[in-house]
Amino acid sequence: MTTELTVTMRGQVTLRKEILRHLGIQPGQKLSLNMFPDGRAELRAARPVVYGGLDDFFSWLEIQPSTGRSREEIDAQIAEERDSWGQ
Repeated sequence: MTTELTVTMRGQVTLRKEILRHLGIQPGQKLSLNMFPDGRAELRAARPVVYGGLDDFFSWLEIQPSTGRSREEIDAQIAEERDSWGQ
């Protein structure tokens, strides 16, 4: 499906309901726009990030990378967390 949109004097574009429906966007949700060097753009529904990086991972384990915990201690912590989730 191809559709044309009009840009206002303020540089804004309104997305029609059928476009939002196609993207699966509900009020309050965010969009993700990827811009490519050749002038193309890709618009998608933004998806939440599950893991933000190593800092989040270490926070989840409730340890700091510099604590010097052994592999066995870390594995035990992971198993304990997994058990607390009922998995």
